[in-house]
Amino acid sequence: MIQSTWLMVLAACTSGVVGGIGGQAETLPAPTAIPVIFTQSVKAGKIKAGEKIVAKTSQPVYLPNGEVLPAGTAVLGHVTESKEFVFNPTPYAMQKPSVLAIRFDTIRWGGAKVPVELLARAIAGPVASHEAEIPHFRDEIDTVGERILIGGDEFSPLRNSVVSPNGDVVGYHRKDGVFARLLASTYVSPSSSIYCGATGSEESVGIFSANACGVYGLNTVAMVQNGSKADGTIVLESHRQTVVLNAGTTGLLQELAH
Repeated sequence: MIQSTWLMVLAACTSGVVGGIGGQAETLPAPTAIPVIFTQSVKAGKIKAGEKIVAKTSQPVYLPNGEVLPAGTAVLGHVTESKEFVFNPTPYAMQKPSVLAIRFDTIRWGGAKVPVELLARAIAGPVASHEAEIPHFRDEIDTVGERILIGGDEFSPLRNSVVSPNGDVVGYHRKDGVFARLLASTYVSPSSSIYCGATGSEESVGIFSANACGVYGLNTVAMVQNGSKADGTIVLESHRQTVVLNAGTTGLLQELAH
């Protein structure tokens, strides 16, 4: 692995000495986007507050200094709140929600642990994630198919451009994944409104569209906090079911700006 300033920072983290400009802890530069996949299921009520969770990068993430977080890099976090759904049969009762709150705070790479503070732009269930990974054929003579990313962008293996539903080029498909400049978008649920900002830099997006924001394919589960206003704490809730992030759930995380 190439020796660089970034790797020296990682070595410092491993030894317990965290370097940085002006004495601040070194971390990923904002607004670095990190597409991840959950390899184990996380169920509200079963997992307890304080327990660790692990996701892994689903494609390489390129950093401004030229270093690369490879696919399979561990993104570590912990649960901060966990409540299962319990139906209240009382007439006219307002159902109390199931809540799953998580916070990602560390990336483990090359034996080092790098502190991060990540918000969630988007989270998608396993079925929606699988659909975004397979080709969709338009007719019987279509032998190539189109990939439809989470959020509606699509691309063909025959071209490198990723296009929006309006036909605009919003990203590029390369041999090691999909990359785009993120677009501003808003996610609205019955109990929240979340804004996802645009980026001027090209980011690793995996199976997500440039404008992906919020929750996809998780039935009645809503995102009520994405971590941007609560020190990276991501809060999911449902008034009709227990919140579960099954193995194969994917996410598009992003380093918080400070």
